[in-house]
Amino acid sequence: MLHVLYLVGIAAFAASGVLAAHRARLDPFGGLVLAFAASISGGTLRDLVLDRHPLYWTHDWVLLTVIAGTAVATMVYLRFRDLPHRALMTVDALGLAVVTVIGARAALDAGVTPFAVIILAVVTGVTGEVIRDVLCGEFPPLLLREEVYATAALAGAGCYLLLDRLGMGDTPATVISAGTVFAIRTGALYYGLHLPRLSPRPRGDSGTS
Repeated sequence: MLHVLYLVGIAAFAASGVLAAHRARLDPFGGLVLAFAASISGGTLRDLVLDRHPLYWTHDWVLLTVIAGTAVATMVYLRFRDLPHRALMTVDALGLAVVTVIGARAALDAGVTPFAVIILAVVTGVTGEVIRDVLCGEFPPLLLREEVYATAALAGAGCYLLLDRLGMGDTPATVISAGTVFAIRTGALYYGLHLPRLSPRPRGDSGTS
């Protein structure tokens, strides 16, 4: 069940990579690159920090097939219909939710401290988005704006850690924690919620990030 949920999150990130490439007017190869970058970057960085070898995706042909299949299917769909920007954000939120919690599980299995679990869970969730935005030429990436993004991942990681300490099973803890991330992220999108800036907005600057 957990592997199925992980594949869902990876597929969502792959689709978000293609959608971002479409908005940036990249070619199909660029769409594939962004699909893979968005999908595996976070888990790769997590595994490198935890010194886990071989890297998880190098021996999981199902995972790689899901990424490639989702990328191609999304590109074919976009040949006939366009998707609004909010669709990218919603799909990205789904990927963030699932991958963050799976990252927390991997960190717990590695026996690291609770604080490290939260850090690694957030890193797993947000790294793909950062790489995707940088490759698309979007700067600063979504993570470094005042969007409620890493904050949602942080809440989900904390929720999963708490539920694990309370002895809840992996599947219900994953569903609840991923649901928390998704609800916070999509709620912020729907209601236009943002984190405060480090410095006040200059007078006369009424634009949005």
